[in-house]
Amino acid sequence: MAVDLLDRLHLDVPVAQAGMGGQLAGADLAAAVAAAGGLGTIGLMSPARLRAAIARVREEAPGRAVAVNLLMPFVRRGHVRLCIDERVDVAVVAFGGDEALVRELRDAGIFVVVMVGTGDEARQAVVWGADCLIAQGREAGGHLVGTVAALDFLPQALSIARGRPVLLAGGIATGADTLAAVSAGAAGVVAGTRFLLTDESGAHAEYRRRVIAARETVETTLFGFGWPARHRVIPNAATERWCRADGTPRRIPALLNAPSAAAARYSPQGSERALVRLQHPRLPLFSPASPLAGMPADWADRSALYAGESALRISRVVPAKQAVAELAGA
Repeated sequence: MAVDLLDRLHLDVPVAQAGMGGQLAGADLAAAVAAAGGLGTIGLMSPARLRAAIARVREEAPGRAVAVNLLMPFVRRGHVRLCIDERVDVAVVAFGGDEALVRELRDAGIFVVVMVGTGDEARQAVVWGADCLIAQGREAGGHLVGTVAALDFLPQALSIARGRPVLLAGGIATGADTLAAVSAGAAGVVAGTRFLLTDESGAHAEYRRRVIAARETVETTLFGFGWPARHRVIPNAATERWCRADGTPRRIPALLNAPSAAAARYSPQGSERALVRLQHPRLPLFSPASPLAGMPADWADRSALYAGESALRISRVVPAKQAVAELAGA
């Protein structure tokens, strides 16, 4: 099945880059990964910027698949229409979705990948008609659907997938991780933190420095205003002030985040700088935004430093082309 997936998606290696949102995975990163033979995935952004990013990937990686991550809490109808109009090759449906969406995308000739973290979610994705599953483990960075370790969840996901290819996400940092996943039946891997730590990612240099220096990660919901879901981050001044030892937010931020999901519908893509500017480690209100290139370095203490447990095994920032090669075992 892995060979079929490589052929269908015009890949040289069974390596996909996670479509990190908040401008962390923009056209620079997706194009570099695609040109290197992996699946480069554009993170969700405004429709106008997304259209430009799709064109950029096609220009810089001709003949390669163009993939877009549909981060459902923030997806508008225009995003779906754009993917169809631009005839993207792959749509990754994450943190939501339904059968009607999957059918609409597939009817347009788009290969639909659904991210799942439990058996029930995998069964639901199969009912929807997903072409492929991403089985996410709990050790992944960023927002989480995974509830157990990736390699522990993989056998269940493979059984439920009924022959559909399954990509493994969570804890992917090296070629040995890719080999272990493929040997266990995965069609390939999805890496986020490894590609966050590349020259082409949109992450601020201080963000990347802290990830490389990290000695632990924290699973929390602190950076959840507008998206109160679990996520994994590197500790910073905000988590030290507002999280308990186990990562659970203290009472005030927990109360503020719990009813805030509707705010995602009114938060325009590209507003990360404005959101982070309003935040401060002393105040208990934190959006899902991360520190991006061009922001002040000290904003790394007031925003989400997303990273998976694989960060503890990554020691340097490299070009995306090198990251693809290393993950492929070259």
